[in-house]
Amino acid sequence: MNAHLSLTTWLPLVGAMLVLLMPNKNLKLARGVAIGVALATLALSIAIVARFDPTTYKFQLTEFVPWLPSAGVNYRLGVDGISLWLVPLTALLTIVALGFSSYVEQRAKLFLAMVLLLETAMIGTFVSLDLILFYTFFELSLVPMYFLVALWGGEGRRRAAAKFFIYTFAGSIFMLVGMVTLAFLHQRATGTWSFSIVDIQSAVSNGSLWAGAVQAQTLIFWSFAIAFLVKAPGFPFHTWIPDTYAESPVAGPILSSAMVKMGSYGLLRFCLPLFPEVIRAQAPILMALAVISILYGAILAAVQPDMRRMLAYSTVSHMGFVLLGIFSLDHLGLVGGSFQQISHGLTASALFLLIGFLLQRRGTSEFRAFGGLKAQMPIFATLFLISMLASVGLPGLSGFVGEFLTMLGAYKSGYSGLIGFGTMYVALACGGVVLAAVYLLYMYQQVFYGPITSSINARLKDLKPWESGLAGVLVAAMLWGGLSPSTFTRPMEASLEATRQMALNEGTSKPTWAESPMEAVVLKR
Repeated sequence: MNAHLSLTTWLPLVGAMLVLLMPNKNLKLARGVAIGVALATLALSIAIVARFDPTTYKFQLTEFVPWLPSAGVNYRLGVDGISLWLVPLTALLTIVALGFSSYVEQRAKLFLAMVLLLETAMIGTFVSLDLILFYTFFELSLVPMYFLVALWGGEGRRRAAAKFFIYTFAGSIFMLVGMVTLAFLHQRATGTWSFSIVDIQSAVSNGSLWAGAVQAQTLIFWSFAIAFLVKAPGFPFHTWIPDTYAESPVAGPILSSAMVKMGSYGLLRFCLPLFPEVIRAQAPILMALAVISILYGAILAAVQPDMRRMLAYSTVSHMGFVLLGIFSLDHLGLVGGSFQQISHGLTASALFLLIGFLLQRRGTSEFRAFGGLKAQMPIFATLFLISMLASVGLPGLSGFVGEFLTMLGAYKSGYSGLIGFGTMYVALACGGVVLAAVYLLYMYQQVFYGPITSSINARLKDLKPWESGLAGVLVAAMLWGGLSPSTFTRPMEASLEATRQMALNEGTSKPTWAESPMEAVVLKR
């Protein structure tokens, strides 16, 4: 049996256990083992991309092991164009977070183990093809993130950790109810219990799952959507993120830049293809929430005096573009939203990493504590500028590609009449782009230009070579995504178009994941 995905998923957990078993005096070795395991996981994730066939929308590298077959629960893994890039993104950001762990002195082994455990949880979420397995990994991610915030965060860490856990766990309960209901409907339609994503989607495609239960679709749709909007985070379920980002150690926001993609991924994986009778009616509501997220997050980011809180609200705004693209139900919008997931993961992580280096040197991330750093820290200033411009959406960098395709797809949906008020949503979303340029450029001006405001700032040292290397890898990925976006978009397109056709019941033949893996989707342009 092919075990590539299992090895990629579980290797970080094995590394976490090895790290915990090492003697406390061998901390340097423990860090080396953790980073070595993370590098091996990244290599395995790159091998997944290399083995991936971009011409089909089917799940690839699939694995199946019976778990609780009488209850329809089994160990199923697979990857398609929707989940493909999220695996190496998670692996890369884990390495970045572990690289920063050299600044962690208290409970360092436990810190390393929590980072690796979170990596297993996130990768497992992206490759699970069974609802219960997906839910297990989805919830498992709460545990290491809770401890990362509660044990290594700032003064308000316990409150922030509790708020994060309660919000995200409560939202997931709705999803569990929806999952059980889907399995029950599958049993009613076919006579067998199954929590398989493939089996349930097949029953949706042939019309048997929702026969006689069309009215239940809206409730079940929102049971999933709420859970994923909390994680994404989308308005009005975003309130956990400012405190979590502000109080957590630097590794927390870096990894959270991948963790929030679990929400947008869930919307793509479940909310679009499984509820075809209600998706057109619900999409305008979710697009409206996306636009509110864009504007609300940008406005609050613009008034923050602290860089970490500003980036927390910026995340709400930028993830709003992801939601806008997903629920445009247009091919280009879906590609743009999916690409924006990757771009935001890179830009937000790079900015948090660089702010973390500044925090280690200065002990604060408030604007007023700085000034004149461009002359004092030129390498730092250059990397920060490129990351910031990518976040703004400057052409030639990854952020522009995601935002442009997202708004183009949303405009097409509105212009064609597929989504009501779609063109108005795009016009409003443009305001978020302008506001992002305002608050990010203002931050850069305050921190990097003007006179040096403190003797402490005059003694600040520029980035060390390993620090420049960590940030440089992320910056290189932003440039790659901006100059050669087809590298990332081409493997996505078949799966995203099939998902769009599933959602809208379009195509010469309804695509379904249960068909032959060698059968290519009929792309309807």
